[in-house]
Amino acid sequence: MGIPQTNSVPDAGSTRVLAAPDEVRLSVEQASYAYGAGRREAPPFALAPVSFQVRPRELLAIVGPNASGKSTLLRLLAGTLAPLSGRVQLDGHEVSRLPARLRARRIALVAQESALLFPLRVWEYVLQGRRPYGRWPGFETPDDWAIAAEALAQVAADHLRDRWMGELSGGEKQRVVLARALAQQPLLLLLDEPTLHLDLGAQVSLLRRLRRLARTNRYAVVVVTHELNLAGAFADQVVLLQQGKCLRVGTPGEVFERELLEQVFGAPLEIEVTPAGRPRVHLRAEP
Repeated sequence: MGIPQTNSVPDAGSTRVLAAPDEVRLSVEQASYAYGAGRREAPPFALAPVSFQVRPRELLAIVGPNASGKSTLLRLLAGTLAPLSGRVQLDGHEVSRLPARLRARRIALVAQESALLFPLRVWEYVLQGRRPYGRWPGFETPDDWAIAAEALAQVAADHLRDRWMGELSGGEKQRVVLARALAQQPLLLLLDEPTLHLDLGAQVSLLRRLRRLARTNRYAVVVVTHELNLAGAFADQVVLLQQGKCLRVGTPGEVFERELLEQVFGAPLEIEVTPAGRPRVHLRAEP
């Protein structure tokens, strides 16, 4: 289902959506963040200045070891943190300055864990994606139902609509959580470790689905992941972080250099190129 577009900038009470130019959807320009900034003895940067762009239909992967700044960067992209310096823009508008409801319509965040406060069926859960549009349980419109139904169909989960969320497998739940995000009709889709706890087949299926959704709906998709080979196989761009610093931004082939990855992850590695021209990372066997 297409997203209507306008060239005007919405105000806090407007229902109009943001403009969606073809060139750049998400622009990150020298954005940085430091927790406790302004204190007499402020801690070091949680994230040193980083820059990159994501266009519609592109999937960008953020990779790096633990405590490298991945979650901080994702929160900057989501607008829940404002940059200490630089800026993060969605279709030319500062993300952190958007009204919360409007930001929720334009940016969907799929967190690592989605806790349920009370039992819900899948259909009820996906309809929650219409909340940013002022739709409360029992007050959804036929358009809301159609959007939720399409979101379930896009992730091949429409057969689950009457199941209880607590009865779903890990892979099924991840698809339903993604459907709720799609029901928001976002321009930018953010996912934090979406393959966590999934088996290999489910991981590959999810990344294939994300690529297809990005191309079909013109989403910009950003995925935080520890799975280097999934990033290498499916990402258009990769951002490599270490200890709060961005070491490299580029295609998987440009970022996945053996010496660089060995330095970052502290392990002996080998890089091969698949017939599709994608890098694949292996742990080098010790003699």
